[in-house]
Amino acid sequence: MSKLPATRSETVFVDAKPGYSPVQALTEANRCLYCADAPCVQACPTGIDIPEFIRKIATDNLRGSARTIFDANIFGMSCARVCPVEVLCVGKCVYNEMDVPPIQIGKLQRYATDAAFERGDRFFEAGPDSGKKVALLGGGPASLAAAHELRRKGHACTIFEQAELLGGLSTTGVAPYKMKADRALEEVEWVLGIGGVEVRTGVQIGVDISVEELLRDFDAVFVGLGLGADRLLHLPGGDLAGIRGAVDWIAEIKTDKAALGGVRRAVVIGGGNTAIDTVRELRGLGIPEVSLAYRGAEAQMSGYVHEWSWAKVEGVRGVFGAQPLAYIGEGGAVTGVRFARLDAERQPIAGEELTLEADLVLLAIGQGRLGELLGETEGITLERGRLIVDDAGRTGNPKIFAGGDCANGGKEVVNAVDEGKRAAIAIDLAFGQALCGGEAT
Repeated sequence: MSKLPATRSETVFVDAKPGYSPVQALTEANRCLYCADAPCVQACPTGIDIPEFIRKIATDNLRGSARTIFDANIFGMSCARVCPVEVLCVGKCVYNEMDVPPIQIGKLQRYATDAAFERGDRFFEAGPDSGKKVALLGGGPASLAAAHELRRKGHACTIFEQAELLGGLSTTGVAPYKMKADRALEEVEWVLGIGGVEVRTGVQIGVDISVEELLRDFDAVFVGLGLGADRLLHLPGGDLAGIRGAVDWIAEIKTDKAALGGVRRAVVIGGGNTAIDTVRELRGLGIPEVSLAYRGAEAQMSGYVHEWSWAKVEGVRGVFGAQPLAYIGEGGAVTGVRFARLDAERQPIAGEELTLEADLVLLAIGQGRLGELLGETEGITLERGRLIVDDAGRTGNPKIFAGGDCANGGKEVVNAVDEGKRAAIAIDLAFGQALCGGEAT
């Protein structure tokens, strides 16, 4: 955390969902019906026993509540803030069927986990040394969750991360009105507090160390590399200053002071959650005119509806049915983007174009795939750069497992955590089968 400057841009944002007071938490917990076959649990990728942790809040057992959460999801603190609960647990609450406000599960989870952090509670210890070593590629939630579970089972772990900061997109990509980078790094330190995890930052796989070396020196390899760099549009004017990838820009405002002097008009191209986060962050940083341009109709955007609704309330303009044609510039800097108008079938409408003025253009049209780093490795199968794994995170190579964005194509933090834990369990099972002389696949 000492590597984060106090003047970074994200510090101007306030919490979009403030935490509960004790009275608020107790009142909300007592509204829960404690369903036996709770649909909220089924909607949670990590399967947290939601009725159980809420019941413990209601009986003033905060430590027990936090233990229930962390036993299923070691990243329960951040997931309470960043999970799209509106479409997961809260969205499936039975109260939705009764025209009654659903239980605010995320806020209750935050209340219990924040209390545990403030008390300095630690619930888990490393298991007896197994003599097995696991390399984990990438320092994001998938690898960290896998490492924590592996340490509980006594296996030695080494994390290899190219960046200087751990946490992956939890640190550098989460919208700052949900969680700031310092809080994410605090969680990383807490997770690693189980001990016995070696961390090597500044290491690039395939350059500083090869996959062959990892397979030689470790008993198993977990791949949690996430996604690659922003995809860019190769259009006329693409070399103008002021055109950037959205993920790269978000990382800058979260870990440094963004250079926004003179920017008054910004255009974000894309229709997913990254695009929506980006336009909201631009407005939060005081950019007067912010537009989101998407080639499909508004209803076809892949981003969450509730997030886009907030963006519109905050003054973001939506431009739909627009295909970028070229960047416009003056003096080497971008001044706008020219678009073709598209019909309902996303086909250009003859003679109809639109120009949006912009001092800053951010592209949120996807990221590259890092799975290709293992493309020549025996047993590895790729589909459009995504590593193919089974439900337990196994690849076709008995020593290589994977989880997180490099395998799922880009989902939520909670999915990465679940996949990391599942893979760790599979690795431990493979070690046990090997010791017993059985198949380790």
